[in-house]
Amino acid sequence: MTPAAHTLLAAGEASEHRPLIISLFGVFVAATLVITVWAGRQTKDAADFYAGGRQFTGFQNGLAVSGDYMSAASFLGIAGAIALFGYDGFLYSIGFLVAWLVALLLVAEPLRNSGRYTMGDVLAYRMRQRPVRTAAGTSTIVVSIFYLLAQMAGAGVLVSLLLGITSDGGKIGIVALVGVLMIVYVTIGGMKGTTWVQMVKAVLLIAGALLLTFLVLLKFHFDISDLLGKAAGNSAKGSAFLEPGLKYGATGTTKLDFISLGIALVLGTAGLPHILIRFYTVPTAKAARKSVIWAIGLIGAFYLMTLALGFGAAALIKPDEIIASNKAGNTAAPLLALHLGGVDSTWGAVLLATISAVAFATILAVVAGLTLASSSSFAHDIYANVIRRGQATERQELGAARWATVGIGAVSIVLGALARDLNVAGLVALAFAVAASANLPTILYSLFWKRFTTAGALWSIYGGLVTAVGLVLFSPVVSGKATSMFPHADFQWFPLENPGIISIPVGFLLGVVGTLLSKEAPDAGKYAELEVRSLTGTGAH
Repeated sequence: MTPAAHTLLAAGEASEHRPLIISLFGVFVAATLVITVWAGRQTKDAADFYAGGRQFTGFQNGLAVSGDYMSAASFLGIAGAIALFGYDGFLYSIGFLVAWLVALLLVAEPLRNSGRYTMGDVLAYRMRQRPVRTAAGTSTIVVSIFYLLAQMAGAGVLVSLLLGITSDGGKIGIVALVGVLMIVYVTIGGMKGTTWVQMVKAVLLIAGALLLTFLVLLKFHFDISDLLGKAAGNSAKGSAFLEPGLKYGATGTTKLDFISLGIALVLGTAGLPHILIRFYTVPTAKAARKSVIWAIGLIGAFYLMTLALGFGAAALIKPDEIIASNKAGNTAAPLLALHLGGVDSTWGAVLLATISAVAFATILAVVAGLTLASSSSFAHDIYANVIRRGQATERQELGAARWATVGIGAVSIVLGALARDLNVAGLVALAFAVAASANLPTILYSLFWKRFTTAGALWSIYGGLVTAVGLVLFSPVVSGKATSMFPHADFQWFPLENPGIISIPVGFLLGVVGTLLSKEAPDAGKYAELEVRSLTGTGAH
């Protein structure tokens, strides 16, 4: 039996451990559902559903933001990328963390002061409501679905490993199960339920990562040089494993891909809808600022631990074994837990089940946040303010949000099934690129450029969106490679896996061009009001 087959057998098919694994897993899922139902009973109106009643403190929201941000990409994708590509894999961690400085310095406080529930609220304050709300809603839904793809792919891989499911049909069934749970979380719990689940999940994820980090360091007697040396030796790449260039450096194209990835990661966070709506759950701008500072601390500590997880997996597990379990390396962290506890031991099974359950809780919390962001934007921006022209009752708006949740969940299930073999960190980087191309330019111009007009906003959102998504469709992510979404087709002509280096400048440029070409005179009074409001909080909801 090959090492990979042996690991998969021990992970999921050993009958003496399987009931224990399923029981532990079930406890985690049941606990999060109980929290959701409890919070759902506290949800009375739109402010509760969209913004959790704005009752969360800076620390609570910081914990929830970190829970929302530390997704399957962070835990599964980055650990897998480091395990397979060493130094280059860790570049994801650096990009994800540095991105928070952009969110803290430019977006968190003014956005909290300027909006009510969604990004569309900020744009509609000084521009024509219907067109900008339609554009903001469309962009929010597209970005959220890209991000959801990554979480669904991670869930399919994780539960397949846990239960020993190897068939494609079984993996698709798991993706569908996650979609159904996600719909239940959002329709019942709203923002209150989602926030509490994210807070609990953040604590569990940091504790799980801390446990694995401690066990890895203990295994190597807290000698980091020994850990890195073993990782390099076991990877069969030697010293190149610990140096730049293994993934991004072989050709000019891959170097460009790295620059594109870096730009997307650093600028994308400040445009992610599910992160932006978190700033509305706190009572003041000061609390919004404090929540970002807490998030930076928690996320920073976690990303340092991904070093131990990735290099620990590289040192203890053969790369062939990781790839056999999942082509993109997404199972490196759960396999590391199994190896640390002992492949054939009860302790190994318990550790695998616990870490996998924490990762699954991570996925559920993040997909709930993403679905809430997109369904809120559809109901509040498109349904209530565009279709019903502001005449919808609060009850009708909440009903639209719940139906939108079902629709977005269905789309995510279908696309997640197709993306099940892609690296989840790479998929999330695509969502960051789309967010930085369409949302970020419009938000920054709206907050800080007096001349900016409705036409500029529409050019920026739709232009950035079409460019980013179009380039992804014709990139190696979708076709042309063994690891593509459609590995047997080849219609790629854009050579980079991340479109950020092209689409982000296009988004910013189109905002300027659209504004300068439009004959619309910007409302100087409205801009002055927005400026005062964004800086001081006067008149904020």
